[in-house]
Amino acid sequence: MEKSRYWFAAKELGWGWGWPLAWQGWLAYALAALLLVAGFVVFPPVAEPVRALVCNVGVVLLLLLVCWLKGEPLR
Repeated sequence: MEKSRYWFAAKELGWGWGWPLAWQGWLAYALAALLLVAGFVVFPPVAEPVRALVCNVGVVLLLLLVCWLKGEPLR
């Protein structure tokens, strides 16, 4: 069985990445989800909307960076 060197598959239609190809990709998705939930707990959007927004944008940008570095090249 040949191991894939990519963590994420490129989408066939559209732009971006789809489901993970390796356990590292699943771990990255799980950590991003955990950080998003933790951000809502630590920075409630009603009480601290700017900090909540910055936290969410940071997590999404971090996940995009991981996908860009470890995912298949985009078509």
